[in-house]
Amino acid sequence: MDVAHCYLDGNADAVEFCPHGAFRNVLAASTYTLQEGKQPSRSGSISLFDVDAYNHRLELLHRVETAGIFDIKWNPVGDNSSPLLAQSDADGFLRIYGLECGADGLTAAGAFLRESGSLCVSSHMCLCLDWHPSATSVSVGHSDGSVSIISLSDSHLRVQEQWKAHEFELWTTSFDIQRPYLLYTGSDDCKFICWDLRTSPSAPAFQNSKAHKMGVCCIVKNPNDLHALLTGSYDEHLRIWDVRAISKPVNEASICLGGGVWRMKYHPFVSGLVLAACMHNGFAIVRINDGNAEVTETYSKHGSLAYGADWQIGRSESKDEGKNNLVATCSFYDRLLRVWISESAGTFC
Repeated sequence: MDVAHCYLDGNADAVEFCPHGAFRNVLAASTYTLQEGKQPSRSGSISLFDVDAYNHRLELLHRVETAGIFDIKWNPVGDNSSPLLAQSDADGFLRIYGLECGADGLTAAGAFLRESGSLCVSSHMCLCLDWHPSATSVSVGHSDGSVSIISLSDSHLRVQEQWKAHEFELWTTSFDIQRPYLLYTGSDDCKFICWDLRTSPSAPAFQNSKAHKMGVCCIVKNPNDLHALLTGSYDEHLRIWDVRAISKPVNEASICLGGGVWRMKYHPFVSGLVLAACMHNGFAIVRINDGNAEVTETYSKHGSLAYGADWQIGRSESKDEGKNNLVATCSFYDRLLRVWISESAGTFC
């Protein structure tokens, strides 16, 4: 069921619902727009929205103009942690924004972003990022195939480690949720690598260069299973991995989604339910059970490259229709942001 939609000020490439307490109705959407010419430039923005599904309302709260953005992510929820949004951009910067409260300090009304720290990480573009589960550091992937670990301390950013991880563009970096000393990376070189951060310089714990027929776009660890992991690729396949055999992961199964698998997000409460952005084939919701994968729903109301996708984190105890199944998606060239309720997800809640 469609809730609301709007058009952004640039090419839309990422959407992220805030996971923090009273701000779970806050949605961030980012853009990347290439201005061609003799002196090409890459501009971007972050737009903050207040999403009210029941009243079919999508209200713009604030917009930040910045460099062209490739990725944004909110920091994980922790003890006494306040909402922070990280941005990796075309100028080679990692930027951190704090979500400032509105006048009442309790709701999203009047909320806005304030930059709390920035660091030029590389002379190459920053293509992707991921927060350490403790929110004390951020991993950043670069267009030259390098990866960086950036430490955060009182809004001060510092390059903790940086190394050449891949031969070509590094499109995804992901900390292992249960074992955050492991970092996964994927690249246009078709390699999927796990790095052990306990060694310095970081050394590969394993790598696979044969499974993916094209570049690796996204890597997502199952939050409810120590051994399960997903990869998505330009070759249109979502692959399920069992990483217990750490030196040689077992590829149990895969499913073709009909488009490059650019982004994947596990449902916040339903185990094994995954939202996927499939580039040339819209969006899909996939049910994974005992190593088998099945598409339970597709969403094709975007007219361009399907890039950004996220679930809203509702309340697990809520039985209200759609409370835990609200989805935000965006597409690139048509600059379209949509908010909708998954019908199939409700059958698993």
